[in-house]
Amino acid sequence: DYPDGIPAVGADALRFTFAALASYSRTINFDLKRADGYKNFCNKLWNAARFVLMNTGDGRRETGDGRTPGTDAEKWILTRFERMLAEIERQMPIYRFDLVAQALYEFTWNEFCDWFVELAKPALNGSDAAAAESTRHTLLFVLEALLRALHPIIPFITEEIWHEVAPKLGVEGASISTKAYPCADDFRGFVDDVAEESVEWLRAVLTNVRRIRSEMNIAPSKAIPLLFAGGTSRQRELADRFAAQIEFLARAQSQRWLEPGEAEPASAAAIVGETRILIPLAGLIDIDAEKARLAREIKRVDGEIAKCKAKLANANFVQNAPSEVVAQEKQRLR
Repeated sequence: DYPDGIPAVGADALRFTFAALASYSRTINFDLKRADGYKNFCNKLWNAARFVLMNTGDGRRETGDGRTPGTDAEKWILTRFERMLAEIERQMPIYRFDLVAQALYEFTWNEFCDWFVELAKPALNGSDAAAAESTRHTLLFVLEALLRALHPIIPFITEEIWHEVAPKLGVEGASISTKAYPCADDFRGFVDDVAEESVEWLRAVLTNVRRIRSEMNIAPSKAIPLLFAGGTSRQRELADRFAAQIEFLARAQSQRWLEPGEAEPASAAAIVGETRILIPLAGLIDIDAEKARLAREIKRVDGEIAKCKAKLANANFVQNAPSEVVAQEKQRLR
């Protein structure tokens, strides 16, 4: 398949690919797209580390054992890190290196590089000096431990980054490879179920606002009004608690709850739990253009429905096609 060898992706990306493919299957099909994806993963880690180093200054901090995180976002990432380490400890003894790699990938890409870096920005740019300093410490503390967790699979990039991160925490050593692998027990004291639930709600709100922006072609830089409707007392409390983060990360120019019985304006909506999130569309989009787009989409879907019905009305198709194909067509129609 590869008479001239495979295109270069870097040793770390290649190692991660083989780890991710190391299932119990007797046959493994090497996948160049997976290798490219893990090359992107290494770039993602590198860029996140650059962000951390740029935002933590030159001061030296303690390693952080016993230190109390100051923000919900910090408590959340430390909780998620403990969950990841516990999963690794379940899978490593039974040689499920594919599941170990998956746990490391999900935490590194989605939770640390994407969400914690984003959630750290309001604290780093805010007026609360204590929250900013605590966030800087947690960024370093989690990154250093994450590098040790990743090191057996991607040793080269983790070694390089570690030598920049470790001195900021007062950690000394000639190589990351001489340091202990992180254990879930070491992070169990940081687990905070309430903070985890709170930040998951915030993530859901931000994700839905961004989805609406994308669907409605509202520029990410454009400030938007945000309305909330319904919701439990807990969700109202969370909306108030995270108002500053929502304003910063969702580019919300205003936020308020609709009064009971108050009519909802023409809005794009999303649902998070019992809360309806509304973005009033007046002045944000071209209503006529959006109606035209929706009319085209309705016409397209109507055409697909007609095709499905025609197939299922054809006795020869229903009798002769494999049962799974017929079932798939029925599901498509639904």
